[in-house]
This record gives sequence, C-alpha cells and structure tokens, in this order.
Amino acid sequence: MRRALVGMLLSAGALLAVASPLQVEGWRLVKDQAGIQVFLGKVPGSKYQAYRGIVRLKADMPTLLAMQEDVSGSCAWIYACREQRLLKHEGGQSWIYSRFNMPWPVRPRDAVLRVTTRQGVDGSVTRILSGVADYLPEQKGWVRVSKAEGYWAFIPKAAGEVEVIYQMHSEPGGSVPAWLAGSFVVDAPYNTLEALRQRVIRPVNDSGCKKGCQWQPF
Repeated sequence: MRRALVGMLLSAGALLAVASPLQVEGWRLVKDQAGIQVFLGKVPGSKYQAYRGIVRLKADMPTLLAMQEDVSGSCAWIYACREQRLLKHEGGQSWIYSRFNMPWPVRPRDAVLRVTTRQGVDGSVTRILSGVADYLPEQKGWVRVSKAEGYWAFIPKAAGEVEVIYQMHSEPGGSVPAWLAGSFVVDAPYNTLEALRQRVIRPVNDSGCKKGCQWQPF
C-alpha cells in the first residue's frame, strides 16, 4: 500500500513537472459555472494572461482520447477553431496546424503546435502543447501565433469520471484589442470544455475522420 501511495505521489509530481513548463503567477478563479471552472494567471513578461479550465466528465478515457486524437474533427468543439490538420506524427510527438476565427476587424490567426504525449502510472494522459511558429512558412491572410505553451491532462477518477484540465498561454502576434484578449481567455477554456462535454453526452460520428486516421499524416 505504501508503495502504491508513493507511486501516486510521484505520478502527480511528474504530471505537474511536465505539464507546467510555463511560469504562471497568481492563479485566480474567474468563472465557476455548470461544473466548469476557469482560472486566469499572470505570465511574467507578457501582457496576455494564461488560462486554465477544469471539468469532470462522466466518460471513459478511450472515448475522450479518441475524440481529441481526431485532429480534424476536434476542431468542431475547440473554441474559435476554423480548421485543423496533422502535419507529422513521430513516436510520442505530433505536429498540428490550426486556424482560428477572430471577430472583425481582427485578422484570423494560425498556429503550429508540437504535441508531446506522456502517460502516467495512474492511467492519466498528458499532452503538452508547444508552439513552433517557424515550422511552416507564414500563410497569406493569416497572422501566426508567435508563442504558445500549454497542456491537456486527462486524469481518471472514481465512479467512472475523468478530470480534464486544459491550460494555455499564447502570444497571438499582431494587434489584439484589450477587450478581445480579456474575453478570449475566459471564453476559450469554458466553451471548449462545455462543447467537449456535449460531444460526450451526444456523440457525433460524422467528423470525416476515417478509421485509423488519428494522429497519422493526412
């Protein structure tokens, strides 16, 4: 029993170590609604806040992981996502290209993320997100997100529940009005997790992702 407890503690410590490479100060709860909590924190040297969303879902790990691994289909529940595709998959890493809608007159953004998957001894899965802005040439009509750091964590709990944590901080590049930046960091985690929950409750199987396409190049 003592060995199991030590293993759990080491696993939790490892999760925090690999999932939180970014230094964030003063996390504060800014929204607590319908079982979803949103926290904001300051990032030294940045005028943009980091966000963290947390929810518990009545779902199994394979279902949640499969929904996220459907790279193109997951765009349907990721907030402001316009399109998304897998560029490369190698070992435990994937490179993903995403495009995001922005309200007029702000120009739409795109981003390239390197996703590193880690599995914990407790059954948890963490996907670390790191921006690699120069992985692809900049695309005409799109403003490249210059920096991005964050993670997804899926942690199995009792009673058939999974705790989902979604944390992110980015430097969006170009000019972004303060009102938009302030609303986005709350809307993005909340709406993403709410949409994910709705997909769990009412599955949609018409994403267009054919069997076997998860985390494989298109």
